[in-house]
Amino acid sequence: MLTGYDVYWQNMNPETMTEVSVATLKVACSGCNLRELCMPVGFNTEDMQKLDTVVATRRRIKQGDLLFSNGDSFTSLFAIRTGFFKTCVSTIDGREQVTGFQMAGEIIGLDGIVSDHHSCNAVALEDSDVCVMPFSNVEELSREFPVLQRHVHKIMSREIVRENSVMMLLGNMRAEERLAAFLLNLVQRLHARGFSQSELTLRMSREEIGSYLGMKLETVSRAFSKFGDEGIIEVKQRYVKIVKPDLLKKIFNPETCI
Repeated sequence: MLTGYDVYWQNMNPETMTEVSVATLKVACSGCNLRELCMPVGFNTEDMQKLDTVVATRRRIKQGDLLFSNGDSFTSLFAIRTGFFKTCVSTIDGREQVTGFQMAGEIIGLDGIVSDHHSCNAVALEDSDVCVMPFSNVEELSREFPVLQRHVHKIMSREIVRENSVMMLLGNMRAEERLAAFLLNLVQRLHARGFSQSELTLRMSREEIGSYLGMKLETVSRAFSKFGDEGIIEVKQRYVKIVKPDLLKKIFNPETCI
């Protein structure tokens, strides 16, 4: 669903030219159609122009490539302009544990603040475009604009709430409840970005969904099939249409937010 990029990308070697020049491709925060999702509201024109200095560069991350890795030095936050990411960590036995999915309009990289090093991997699930915001710039402007500081705090708080909600999913909910909560939350977040309230294309695999929700691949597939057989959703590979959202909401607590 997240297609139709609004920038033109020059041909480049992704191994040597991941940074994009500001003069060539930067779209200022003040002119970005996602600014209300990842930046504070209520700024006047002059304040927004100052806020534009937060973004140093733009980067394109190809599908399957890493935005940052576990152990990398933390220097910047990243605002996702287009595309989709997953964050994940490796378990002791080498398996991948998905810890979250991030989409356009969301900030990624907050995990690095606590220790000045990233504690997870961020992988692009499709070709993606991010705005690089050096944390030193964010801190400097936060001192001048308390509203920006509050906004960063809200983003951090939202991540804590989301992690707590995931823990509740893993500890208290049946497989069908977990999948219902996941689908409704995903479509709600996409709708806030102008997409359909009932249709979505999953950018993650069923195996990745299972890793995130603490479910085996077979259990995820059975839950999708059950929802399909009951007429609650229609599924065609990664395309999902929620036919009966009220029934899906009854499966879990609608106040759960992940």
